[in-house]
Amino acid sequence: MAVLIALVPMIAWGSIGLVSGKLGGDANQQTLGMTIGAFVFAIAVFFISGVTVGPWIFLISFLSGAFWSAGQNGQFHAMKYMGISVGLPVSTGFQLILNTIAGAVFFGEWRGSRDYILGLSALALLIFGAYLTARKDDDSGVATSDGMLNFGRGIRAVIFSTIGFGAYTIVITWAHLDPLAIVLPQSCGMLIGAGFFAFKKVKIDRFVARNILTGLLWGVGNICMLLTVRSIGLAIGFSLSQMGIIISTLGGIFLLGERKTKKEMVYVICGCLAIILGGVLLGVMKA
Repeated sequence: MAVLIALVPMIAWGSIGLVSGKLGGDANQQTLGMTIGAFVFAIAVFFISGVTVGPWIFLISFLSGAFWSAGQNGQFHAMKYMGISVGLPVSTGFQLILNTIAGAVFFGEWRGSRDYILGLSALALLIFGAYLTARKDDDSGVATSDGMLNFGRGIRAVIFSTIGFGAYTIVITWAHLDPLAIVLPQSCGMLIGAGFFAFKKVKIDRFVARNILTGLLWGVGNICMLLTVRSIGLAIGFSLSQMGIIISTLGGIFLLGERKTKKEMVYVICGCLAIILGGVLLGVMKA
């Protein structure tokens, strides 16, 4: 059951890049709209669950939300610079490395040689799959949709994003907090953080309002991811949640029209298969 719950973030988060791409707006507008939607979702969860939020829970959760806003803003910028079908897989690969190391080494979630063999094999497949989905056909003279994008600025945005996203999950795992109690104060930190990035840059307009939908998607994925991390650990739970790059990569190509050469499509298909196999290994590891 925990593995099935872990697949909800894969679907919800994997769809965010596609939905935000269709809804429009720049990175700051998307981040602000998304955090407003997450805040609305968090208020609903808070009143339905009836949890109590103390000062310690509020502080840690608020910091987690602020870190998330930095990570998400950086990821939206990376997708603008590199394209969704490249930016999101690269970002995912960086996050997988950081969170897996944190879960396996710092939190001691992997015990014994079996866990390390299966875990490292799954991580290698996930990262290799992410690499293949982002690989370019350098021998082709065909201009793909990524030809005019800024890869250097995209990588810097990915690094910034990885630090933010890593801190968002690591501090929550370290503090061992109730996932339902986390949601509302975390969304407050997200909203304040997004407001910081959007200050004097963004007006509350139709693009911000539209992207509230992505916040609702994120909220569903977030609460399922927090429940998963508590039950099966950060290393496995986060890795499973990031399999959504299959949805975002293929969706970026077929729904948003990001062009690929025939060789690049072979890379994408092989990359998706590697990611699926990595997810299966994580499931076997949990079992």
